[in-house]
Amino acid sequence: MEFVRKWVQALFFLITNGYWNFPVTKGIYQGPLKVICSPGLNCYSCPAATSYCPLGALQQLMGGIRLALENGQMYVGFYVIGAMGAIGSFVGRMVCGWACPFGLFQELLHKIPSPKFGIWRPLRFIKYALLLFMIVLLPLFAVDAFGFGQTWFCKYVCPAGTLEAGLPMLILQPDLRASLGMLFLNKLVILIFFVSWSIVASRPFCRTACPLGAFYALFSKTKLVKLRLDTDRCTNCEACHPVCPMGVHFNESPDDMECISCLACSKACKFNAISLEIGGIPLSNQAPYRPQKGSTGTIATRIEG
Repeated sequence: MEFVRKWVQALFFLITNGYWNFPVTKGIYQGPLKVICSPGLNCYSCPAATSYCPLGALQQLMGGIRLALENGQMYVGFYVIGAMGAIGSFVGRMVCGWACPFGLFQELLHKIPSPKFGIWRPLRFIKYALLLFMIVLLPLFAVDAFGFGQTWFCKYVCPAGTLEAGLPMLILQPDLRASLGMLFLNKLVILIFFVSWSIVASRPFCRTACPLGAFYALFSKTKLVKLRLDTDRCTNCEACHPVCPMGVHFNESPDDMECISCLACSKACKFNAISLEIGGIPLSNQAPYRPQKGSTGTIATRIEG
Protein backbone atom coordinates (compact mmCIF):
# COMPACT_ATOMS: atom_id res chain seq x y z
CA MET A 1 0.00 0.00 0.00
CA GLU A 2 2.92 2.36 0.64
CA PHE A 3 3.98 1.82 -2.97
CA VAL A 4 0.49 2.78 -4.14
CA ARG A 5 0.45 5.84 -1.90
CA LYS A 6 3.73 7.11 -3.32
CA TRP A 7 2.35 6.77 -6.86
CA VAL A 8 -0.80 8.64 -5.85
CA GLN A 9 1.32 11.40 -4.31
CA ALA A 10 3.38 11.64 -7.48
CA LEU A 11 0.21 11.72 -9.59
CA PHE A 12 -1.27 14.59 -7.59
CA PHE A 13 2.04 16.44 -7.84
CA LEU A 14 1.94 16.14 -11.63
CA ILE A 15 -1.74 17.07 -11.85
CA THR A 16 -1.41 20.20 -9.73
CA ASN A 17 1.92 21.14 -11.34
CA GLY A 18 1.31 20.14 -14.93
CA TYR A 19 2.28 23.33 -16.76
CA TRP A 20 5.71 22.42 -18.11
CA ASN A 21 5.95 25.25 -20.60
CA PHE A 22 7.17 27.66 -17.92
CA PRO A 23 10.85 27.49 -18.99
CA VAL A 24 9.69 29.10 -22.24
CA THR A 25 7.13 31.57 -20.91
CA LYS A 26 9.19 32.33 -17.76
CA GLY A 27 5.96 33.24 -16.03
CA ILE A 28 3.00 31.86 -14.08
CA TYR A 29 0.28 29.80 -15.71
CA GLN A 30 -2.95 31.83 -16.00
CA GLY A 31 -5.10 29.41 -18.00
CA PRO A 32 -8.62 28.14 -17.27
CA LEU A 33 -7.49 25.42 -14.88
CA LYS A 34 -6.32 28.08 -12.43
CA VAL A 35 -9.86 28.33 -11.03
CA ILE A 36 -9.57 24.81 -9.60
CA CYS A 37 -8.81 24.46 -5.90
CA SER A 38 -5.77 22.27 -5.21
CA PRO A 39 -6.50 19.83 -2.35
CA GLY A 40 -2.99 20.11 -0.90
CA LEU A 41 -0.57 22.93 -0.18
CA ASN A 42 0.59 24.03 -3.63
CA CYS A 43 1.60 27.63 -4.29
CA TYR A 44 -0.47 29.59 -6.82
CA SER A 45 2.69 31.41 -7.97
CA CYS A 46 4.62 28.24 -8.73
CA PRO A 47 5.47 28.47 -12.47
CA ALA A 48 4.24 24.91 -13.04
CA ALA A 49 1.07 25.19 -10.93
CA THR A 50 -2.19 24.58 -12.79
CA SER A 51 -4.44 25.20 -9.76
CA TYR A 52 -4.62 27.65 -6.89
CA CYS A 53 -3.62 27.22 -3.26
CA PRO A 54 -6.63 26.95 -0.94
CA LEU A 55 -4.84 28.87 1.82
CA GLY A 56 -3.96 31.76 -0.48
CA ALA A 57 -7.50 31.89 -1.84
CA LEU A 58 -8.97 31.81 1.66
CA GLN A 59 -6.79 34.73 2.72
CA GLN A 60 -7.81 36.64 -0.39
CA LEU A 61 -11.44 36.00 0.50
CA MET A 62 -11.02 37.17 4.10
CA GLY A 63 -9.01 40.20 2.98
CA GLY A 64 -11.68 41.36 0.54
CA ILE A 65 -14.87 40.84 2.55
CA ARG A 66 -14.82 44.21 4.33
CA LEU A 67 -14.06 46.13 1.15
CA ALA A 68 -16.86 44.33 -0.69
CA LEU A 69 -19.42 45.00 2.03
CA GLU A 70 -18.41 48.65 2.34
CA ASN A 71 -19.04 49.03 -1.39
CA GLY A 72 -22.47 47.49 -1.14
CA GLN A 73 -21.48 44.13 -2.64
CA MET A 74 -23.58 41.87 -0.44
CA TYR A 75 -22.69 38.69 -2.31
CA VAL A 76 -19.32 37.36 -1.22
CA GLY A 77 -17.93 34.30 -3.00
CA PHE A 78 -17.42 31.34 -0.69
CA TYR A 79 -16.45 28.86 -3.40
CA VAL A 80 -13.05 28.26 -1.82
CA ILE A 81 -14.54 27.50 1.61
CA GLY A 82 -17.08 25.20 -0.01
CA ALA A 83 -14.36 23.37 -1.94
CA MET A 84 -12.16 22.99 1.14
CA GLY A 85 -15.16 21.93 3.22
CA ALA A 86 -16.19 19.31 0.68
CA ILE A 87 -12.67 17.87 0.62
CA GLY A 88 -12.41 17.98 4.41
CA SER A 89 -15.79 16.33 5.02
CA PHE A 90 -14.94 13.53 2.62
CA VAL A 91 -11.32 12.63 3.44
CA GLY A 92 -10.09 15.14 6.06
CA ARG A 93 -6.34 15.05 6.57
CA MET A 94 -6.00 12.11 4.22
CA VAL A 95 -5.14 14.90 1.75
CA CYS A 96 -1.93 15.50 3.70
CA GLY A 97 -0.83 11.89 3.33
CA TRP A 98 -1.91 11.30 -0.25
CA ALA A 99 -2.21 14.54 -2.23
CA CYS A 100 0.00 17.28 -0.76
CA PRO A 101 3.21 18.03 -2.70
CA PHE A 102 4.90 19.63 0.29
CA GLY A 103 4.04 16.60 2.40
CA LEU A 104 5.71 14.37 -0.18
CA PHE A 105 8.74 16.67 -0.16
CA GLN A 106 9.09 16.29 3.61
CA GLU A 107 8.78 12.50 3.40
CA LEU A 108 11.57 12.33 0.82
CA LEU A 109 13.79 14.52 2.99
CA HIS A 110 13.18 12.25 5.97
CA LYS A 111 14.62 9.31 4.04
CA ILE A 112 18.06 10.96 4.13
CA PRO A 113 20.20 8.93 6.56
CA SER A 114 20.58 10.84 9.84
CA PRO A 115 19.71 10.57 13.52
CA LYS A 116 15.92 10.73 13.91
CA PHE A 117 14.03 12.57 16.62
CA GLY A 118 10.43 12.96 17.69
CA ILE A 119 8.44 16.19 17.88
CA TRP A 120 7.04 17.55 21.14
CA ARG A 121 3.32 16.91 20.80
CA PRO A 122 2.06 20.28 22.16
CA LEU A 123 3.72 22.00 19.18
CA ARG A 124 0.80 20.74 17.07
CA PHE A 125 -1.34 23.60 18.40
CA ILE A 126 0.79 26.19 16.59
CA LYS A 127 -0.88 25.41 13.27
CA TYR A 128 -4.33 26.09 14.71
CA ALA A 129 -3.13 29.49 15.95
CA LEU A 130 -1.71 30.23 12.49
CA LEU A 131 -5.03 29.20 10.90
CA LEU A 132 -7.00 31.47 13.21
CA PHE A 133 -4.78 34.53 13.18
CA MET A 134 -2.84 34.56 9.88
CA ILE A 135 -5.47 32.97 7.63
CA VAL A 136 -8.67 34.47 9.10
CA LEU A 137 -8.31 37.31 11.60
CA LEU A 138 -5.37 39.31 10.23
CA PRO A 139 -6.58 39.37 6.59
CA LEU A 140 -10.05 40.26 7.85
CA PHE A 141 -9.19 43.04 10.31
CA ALA A 142 -5.62 44.26 9.56
CA VAL A 143 -6.50 46.13 6.37
CA ASP A 144 -4.74 48.84 4.40
CA ALA A 145 -5.99 52.35 3.61
CA PHE A 146 -8.25 50.92 0.89
CA GLY A 147 -9.82 48.38 3.24
CA PHE A 148 -8.08 45.34 1.79
CA GLY A 149 -6.24 42.73 3.88
CA GLN A 150 -2.97 40.98 3.08
CA THR A 151 -2.20 37.31 2.53
CA TRP A 152 -0.24 37.19 5.75
CA PHE A 153 0.73 33.53 5.83
CA CYS A 154 1.74 33.44 2.17
CA LYS A 155 3.71 36.65 2.44
CA TYR A 156 5.54 36.13 5.71
CA VAL A 157 5.69 32.40 6.52
CA CYS A 158 4.83 29.78 3.89
CA PRO A 159 7.95 27.68 3.11
CA ALA A 160 6.10 25.90 0.29
CA GLY A 161 5.68 29.23 -1.50
CA THR A 162 9.38 29.98 -1.16
CA LEU A 163 10.34 26.56 -2.50
CA GLU A 164 7.79 26.30 -5.31
CA ALA A 165 7.50 29.93 -6.39
CA GLY A 166 10.13 32.23 -4.90
CA LEU A 167 13.27 30.30 -5.81
CA PRO A 168 12.10 29.14 -9.29
CA MET A 169 11.00 32.66 -10.26
CA LEU A 170 14.41 34.03 -9.27
CA ILE A 171 15.97 31.53 -11.68
CA LEU A 172 13.49 32.26 -14.47
CA GLN A 173 13.59 36.03 -14.03
CA PRO A 174 17.06 37.08 -12.79
CA ASP A 175 16.02 40.74 -12.73
CA LEU A 176 13.92 39.99 -9.66
CA ARG A 177 17.06 39.43 -7.62
CA ALA A 178 17.68 43.15 -7.46
CA SER A 179 14.48 43.61 -5.47
CA LEU A 180 15.26 41.01 -2.81
CA GLY A 181 15.08 42.22 0.77
CA MET A 182 14.69 41.08 4.34
CA LEU A 183 11.23 39.67 3.67
CA PHE A 184 12.57 37.09 1.22
CA LEU A 185 15.57 36.38 3.47
CA ASN A 186 13.26 35.69 6.41
CA LYS A 187 11.16 33.29 4.34
CA LEU A 188 14.29 31.59 3.05
CA VAL A 189 15.43 31.04 6.64
CA ILE A 190 12.03 29.51 7.45
CA LEU A 191 12.34 27.18 4.45
CA ILE A 192 15.86 26.11 5.42
CA PHE A 193 14.66 25.53 8.99
CA PHE A 194 11.85 23.18 7.93
CA VAL A 195 14.01 21.43 5.32
CA SER A 196 16.64 20.71 7.96
CA TRP A 197 14.03 19.67 10.50
CA SER A 198 12.38 17.32 7.99
CA ILE A 199 15.61 15.35 7.68
CA VAL A 200 15.74 14.51 11.39
CA ALA A 201 12.01 14.48 12.20
CA SER A 202 8.95 13.24 10.34
CA ARG A 203 6.75 15.88 8.64
CA PRO A 204 7.51 18.77 11.04
CA PHE A 205 5.72 21.42 8.97
CA CYS A 206 2.58 19.26 8.71
CA ARG A 207 2.61 18.58 12.43
CA THR A 208 3.40 22.04 13.75
CA ALA A 209 2.78 24.85 11.27
CA CYS A 210 0.46 23.95 8.38
CA PRO A 211 -2.86 25.84 8.59
CA LEU A 212 -4.32 23.72 5.78
CA GLY A 213 -3.69 20.58 7.80
CA ALA A 214 -5.28 22.32 10.79
CA PHE A 215 -8.38 23.08 8.70
CA TYR A 216 -8.74 19.50 7.47
CA ALA A 217 -8.14 18.21 11.01
CA LEU A 218 -11.38 19.86 12.10
CA PHE A 219 -13.20 17.12 10.17
CA SER A 220 -11.45 14.21 11.93
CA LYS A 221 -14.59 12.91 13.63
CA THR A 222 -17.06 13.54 10.80
CA LYS A 223 -15.17 12.70 7.59
CA LEU A 224 -16.51 9.88 5.44
CA VAL A 225 -13.20 8.14 4.67
CA LYS A 226 -11.28 7.25 7.80
CA LEU A 227 -9.34 4.53 9.57
CA ARG A 228 -11.31 2.27 11.89
CA LEU A 229 -10.02 0.47 14.98
CA ASP A 230 -11.49 -2.94 15.76
CA THR A 231 -11.20 -3.06 19.54
CA ASP A 232 -11.98 -6.81 19.55
CA ARG A 233 -8.90 -7.48 17.45
CA CYS A 234 -6.58 -4.90 19.03
CA THR A 235 -4.14 -6.36 21.57
CA ASN A 236 -2.54 -3.00 22.44
CA CYS A 237 0.80 -4.30 21.22
CA GLU A 238 1.67 -0.72 20.17
CA ALA A 239 3.10 -1.81 16.81
CA CYS A 240 1.23 1.16 15.32
CA HIS A 241 3.12 3.71 17.43
CA PRO A 242 6.63 3.83 15.90
CA VAL A 243 5.51 3.64 12.26
CA CYS A 244 3.16 6.64 12.31
CA PRO A 245 4.75 9.65 10.54
CA MET A 246 2.51 12.00 12.56
CA GLY A 247 3.24 10.57 16.01
CA VAL A 248 -0.29 9.20 16.45
CA HIS A 249 -0.95 6.31 18.87
CA PHE A 250 -3.84 4.91 16.90
CA ASN A 251 -4.90 2.25 19.39
CA GLU A 252 -5.31 5.01 22.00
CA SER A 253 -6.93 7.70 19.82
CA PRO A 254 -8.50 6.38 16.58
CA ASP A 255 -10.00 9.81 15.79
CA ASP A 256 -6.77 11.71 16.44
CA MET A 257 -6.79 15.02 14.57
CA GLU A 258 -3.20 14.41 13.46
CA CYS A 259 -3.99 11.20 11.54
CA ILE A 260 -3.37 11.51 7.78
CA SER A 261 -4.69 8.01 6.95
CA CYS A 262 -1.42 6.95 5.35
CA LEU A 263 -2.19 3.31 6.36
CA ALA A 264 1.27 2.75 7.87
CA CYS A 265 -0.37 1.61 11.10
CA SER A 266 -2.67 -0.77 9.22
CA LYS A 267 0.31 -2.41 7.57
CA ALA A 268 2.17 -2.74 10.88
CA CYS A 269 -0.79 -4.29 12.73
CA LYS A 270 -0.39 -8.08 12.78
CA PHE A 271 -3.95 -8.64 13.99
CA ASN A 272 -5.75 -6.67 11.25
CA ALA A 273 -7.28 -4.38 13.87
CA ILE A 274 -7.02 -1.29 11.66
CA SER A 275 -8.92 -0.94 8.42
CA LEU A 276 -10.12 1.77 6.06
CA GLU A 277 -13.82 2.57 5.99
CA ILE A 278 -16.10 4.80 3.91
CA GLY A 279 -19.20 6.14 5.61
CA GLY A 280 -18.88 3.58 8.39
CA ILE A 281 -18.58 0.64 5.98
CA PRO A 282 -15.21 -1.21 6.16
CA LEU A 283 -13.50 -1.83 2.85
CA SER A 284 -12.42 -5.29 3.99
CA ASN A 285 -14.60 -8.15 5.19
CA GLN A 286 -12.57 -10.05 7.76
CA ALA A 287 -13.60 -12.60 10.31
CA PRO A 288 -13.34 -11.28 13.87
CA TYR A 289 -10.59 -12.13 16.31
CA ARG A 290 -10.99 -13.11 19.93
CA PRO A 291 -8.06 -12.22 22.20
CA GLN A 292 -7.01 -15.14 24.39
CA LYS A 293 -4.47 -15.47 27.16
CA GLY A 294 -1.84 -18.07 26.51
CA SER A 295 1.33 -19.18 28.20
CA THR A 296 3.38 -16.82 26.08
CA GLY A 297 1.17 -13.77 26.59
CA THR A 298 -1.80 -12.24 24.80
CA ILE A 299 -2.48 -13.68 21.36
CA ALA A 300 -5.36 -13.45 18.91
CA THR A 301 -7.13 -16.33 17.23
CA ARG A 302 -9.59 -16.23 14.34
CA ILE A 303 -13.21 -17.27 14.88
CA GLU A 304 -14.13 -19.22 11.79
CA GLY A 305 -17.65 -19.50 10.46
